[in-house]
Amino acid sequence: MFSKACEYGIRATTYIALQSLEGKRASLKDIARETNSPEAFTAKILQQLSKNNIIDSVQGATGGFQIVRSKIDQLKLSEIVYAIDGDNVYTGCGLGLEKCNANKPCPVHDKFVAIRNDLRNMLESTTLFEMASGLEVGLTYLKR
Repeated sequence: MFSKACEYGIRATTYIALQSLEGKRASLKDIARETNSPEAFTAKILQQLSKNNIIDSVQGATGGFQIVRSKIDQLKLSEIVYAIDGDNVYTGCGLGLEKCNANKPCPVHDKFVAIRNDLRNMLESTTLFEMASGLEVGLTYLKR
């Protein structure tokens, strides 16, 4: 459903939020290790998230990645997904066809529309704080 870059981006942003809640900045190496993602690919994703004002990049010896608390409380999962994958998750075909629509539907089009609507509701109602909080108390995990 999400691209691999988006999956890594969600995990990275969640880890950065957790570190930020603890008053720490996260390094690229730590983010890649804690989210089981390749470091070079993670760097590109973090650059995209920073460019889209999802995360903040701080240069220097004590630098790293962080998210201010007010943003952690307000940022929705949908904003992270949009920053990496755009709105394709809401418009793409369930079978990956290029020209699937209501006028020329694929075999699962009508059922997939309902799934996409549920997905949109979940993404737009889930905050970064909720995701980071689950990690903080050990209810959720970012790597296998």
